[in-house]
Amino acid sequence: MDTNIKHILIAGGTGFLGQALENYFTDKGKEVKILSRSGKAENHIKWDGKQPGDWLAEIEWADVIINLSGKSVDCRYTEKNKKAILASRIDSTKAICKSITMADKPPQLWINASSATTYVHSESQQMTEDEGIIGDDFSMNVCKQWENEFFNCQLDHTRRVAIRTSIVLGNNGGAFPKLKTITRCLMGGKQGNGQQYFSWIEINDFCKAIEFIINHPEIVGPINVTAPNPVRNYYLMQQLRKHLKVPLGIPQPKWLLELGAKIIGTETELLLKSRNVIPEKLTEVGFKFEHEKIDDFL
Repeated sequence: MDTNIKHILIAGGTGFLGQALENYFTDKGKEVKILSRSGKAENHIKWDGKQPGDWLAEIEWADVIINLSGKSVDCRYTEKNKKAILASRIDSTKAICKSITMADKPPQLWINASSATTYVHSESQQMTEDEGIIGDDFSMNVCKQWENEFFNCQLDHTRRVAIRTSIVLGNNGGAFPKLKTITRCLMGGKQGNGQQYFSWIEINDFCKAIEFIINHPEIVGPINVTAPNPVRNYYLMQQLRKHLKVPLGIPQPKWLLELGAKIIGTETELLLKSRNVIPEKLTEVGFKFEHEKIDDFL
């Protein structure tokens, strides 16, 4: 890793991805600080995610800032939750933009979270950064406004990359433990018609991709951070049953998923949207995945 990069600041770094990045870069000998709302841990700096504050000194300290802030989309899309999902992303991006413009020594690189959900549901066309179709619904419009806020920030000395991340798989958080649980409960059949694509990336590959972006100054703009081989939902569930040695998986039709989503307080989009996303720019620059295929990961 670039020896000039010593200090990494992660905003919203208390979740699954933030903790994985903190451990990864700490193991590489980097000093990592976290901007969090509690500010309780030793290396955590308190912020509200809305306005520049005392944490401006950490912007001066950082060589790289990674912004992962945002309310979880694993909820019902009520009007209240929709407003909170959008505001948490826009407000934190604005606050970091203001702080960088105020800094005498701005960070070399700002990586801002985005999502592979920015692309339309697709069961055929692969979505690359240049050829992908960005649609017009709540989730896609959140991503569009989020990225617009990020790239409209006027900065002279800080490189910017928006990471359009797919579903990140690992044992310590995110979607994978939940998929294993439903499979062990014999509910691991196909979801909906099972033809929707599942774009994914293994957690260590995600961390390696962030390191790769840091080390390659030619990478700018939106980048798809996802494994190169999306799989159909029916195949994902079939292989999960195989690896967990579960003989039966009851299929879950759309109507049943809709009912279940209401009961547990989430949306079926997380399961039924076909994310057929390809990491064209990462692979063009030479990034190598440890886990290119879902079977390797499982």
